[in-house]
Amino acid sequence: MRLALHAEWTKLRTVAGPAWLLLATIALTVALGGLTVGATTYATAGAGVDLTRLGLTGVQLGQAVVAVLAVLVVAGEYGTGMIRTTLSAVPHRWTLLGAKAAVVTAAVLAAGTVAVLGSLLVARLVLPGNGYTAAHGVPPPSLADGPTLRAAAGSVLYLALVALLALGVAAMLRDAAAAVGAVLALLYLLPVLLTVVSDPDWERRIRQLGPMAAGLAVQVTRDVDGLPIGPWKGLGVLACWAAGALLLGGLLLHRRDA
Repeated sequence: MRLALHAEWTKLRTVAGPAWLLLATIALTVALGGLTVGATTYATAGAGVDLTRLGLTGVQLGQAVVAVLAVLVVAGEYGTGMIRTTLSAVPHRWTLLGAKAAVVTAAVLAAGTVAVLGSLLVARLVLPGNGYTAAHGVPPPSLADGPTLRAAAGSVLYLALVALLALGVAAMLRDAAAAVGAVLALLYLLPVLLTVVSDPDWERRIRQLGPMAAGLAVQVTRDVDGLPIGPWKGLGVLACWAAGALLLGGLLLHRRDA
């Protein structure tokens, strides 16, 4: 396993694509969060806004880049034929998938931490100028606050779980375009369905079972009791999606020829 980890880490850091995708994850996450908080003022939105969740809005965009990165780690090798060399060097396919998962997770955790902290820093700098101050009873987000710390840590874990989900889907489909399309559809299509579902019971089920809707519940810091699913339970739902994708992807990787 140690040699497999070293090989996967070497591939990840010596190819330009992953580094640029990780930087893009940080930049897009912080930029979208900054634009969102910049457009929100106390005068128009009032005091009922979940400022932490608002500042972390960019995670919804950053996750797409994370998914592309994870897919390319597996499907990119199938596209170039490099997978044959990789399997010759690491014939135990579960070990190979585990090494790829560990390396991708570490990279995404590092980039996700920078992205989330950067987003919250931008929120702390921008929101007071928009009227969100302690004087109005709505101070900007602070990691000293328990719910904000949970939302921040949970958002980093959310990005890592999205990466593992995408890695598993890529191992199943082996085609980069198909895998990216499948993961993005899984993440973004179910929330779109919420806009057309009129039955409140079905809407609640989608929020409880959809990987994005459930997983992002970890960002909520206000009115948590009214959520369809709790913050950590929602993240657990996403973890189940990721584990299922990795298990199925690993089984198919083990059974199929390169």
